[in-house]
Amino acid sequence: MIVERLAPEAPGEALAVLVRWFDLYSGLSARVKDTKGELPAAFEAAAPELFTLAETAGDEALRDLVDALRRHPQDYARWASAAGETLGPRTARRLLDGLDASARKTPAGRNLLRRLADKAGDLDLWLSLVTPEQAGSPDIAADIARRLLDAGRVAEARAALEAALSPSPLNRPWTFGHSPKNGAPRLTPAWEAASIEVLDAEGSRQEAQDLRWSLFERDLSAPVLRDYLSRLPDFDDVEALDRAFVHAASHPDFEAAMRLLMDWPAHREAAALVLARPREARQARPVSADWASRLAQRYPEAADILAS
Repeated sequence: MIVERLAPEAPGEALAVLVRWFDLYSGLSARVKDTKGELPAAFEAAAPELFTLAETAGDEALRDLVDALRRHPQDYARWASAAGETLGPRTARRLLDGLDASARKTPAGRNLLRRLADKAGDLDLWLSLVTPEQAGSPDIAADIARRLLDAGRVAEARAALEAALSPSPLNRPWTFGHSPKNGAPRLTPAWEAASIEVLDAEGSRQEAQDLRWSLFERDLSAPVLRDYLSRLPDFDDVEALDRAFVHAASHPDFEAAMRLLMDWPAHREAAALVLARPREARQARPVSADWASRLAQRYPEAADILAS
């Protein structure tokens, strides 16, 4: 009603009213028992309307919203994300300009600034709000590296990834307790994917391909294999795919191998895997019935083993 009736005639006043409505959230959330999460969902659903009004608001009208951001940074960080594209770079920049240095003093304030910096496309501000501890997290390091790659800052992207190789409180599970004989610690899929992108950007395309193949050998990931094959010359991809299926057939994780072959699809190779490893194939799995039904017509013996 605020947007439909008041906004066309008085957009500044409509924004002020809507800001006051959003101000009700903290009090309501403290008093209302909301096991289904309907209250936060209602406010998140209204966020696009709030920031749509802010897009055309004058400086005085926008001041009400800036004040609300100061009071409730944690809530507005979430609503800024929920706003999607309705919160554009120009308005995000105006909101950032309205906030003072005190916003950096709390984790909630820094989180809000980071969301607004992201919306404003201000990479350097966004980077300045990432703590060294956060930068040591493999997933956050991957996010940083991708943003830097998008900006053409390849050397900095490499440095961001390498920051996650130094032990810190957030990456301890990945960097402590590993034997040097085992090589580099296993990081997260996001870090590994970003590392491949950085290698490509550095011009180390063969090294990137070698890493793709190594990751496929370990995880039997279909997306990684498709990415690897797409970069090979004609006919080389056929030979590489055969090599991939041979590797899958001997992989210790039977279920991962079957998922790859069934979903590719490579049903002939999947049936051969079942016949070669019937003991593993007979183990109870939620997907066994589906696999059996898909193989039944052309490969009934393999289907019977899966169904037994």
